[in-house]
Amino acid sequence: MMEKLDQIDRRILDITQRDGSLAQRELADRVGLSQNALWRRLKRLEEAGVLLGTRRRVDAGKVGLDLTVFVMVRTRTHSDEWIEAFRAHVARIPEVAEMHRIGGDWDYMLKVVTRGMAGYDSVYKRLTTGIELETVTGFFSMETMLEDRPLDVFG
Repeated sequence: MMEKLDQIDRRILDITQRDGSLAQRELADRVGLSQNALWRRLKRLEEAGVLLGTRRRVDAGKVGLDLTVFVMVRTRTHSDEWIEAFRAHVARIPEVAEMHRIGGDWDYMLKVVTRGMAGYDSVYKRLTTGIELETVTGFFSMETMLEDRPLDVFG
């Protein structure tokens, strides 16, 4: 965590996560800063790791990625070496959009975005080959109701 964020920093974060395509001049106007002052704040937020790059979102369905599966994984092994090997194993599967280590009955949750059931079957086979896992199960998303919402930086 960087030093305390002020209200201008929070407005910058709120606006940029809602529309990362804004020109610096327009963003500066919206938050009431000169372009130079805005640039300095953006640079500070980036260097502190608060702002993480810029990228465009892709509509998965429109490029044929029509199946999202939340894959739950349980393992008996929890050593640092095994965890790193598992992370590297999963990172080699491009259909895995997210990976989380979680608490509760499961150890890991993966978000897989792929082309239909055959695509998921391929991911499942790659996931379960070459590394010891106790249990793997998938929950198939029928509809995305909320996604990639901006964070409440004022809360």
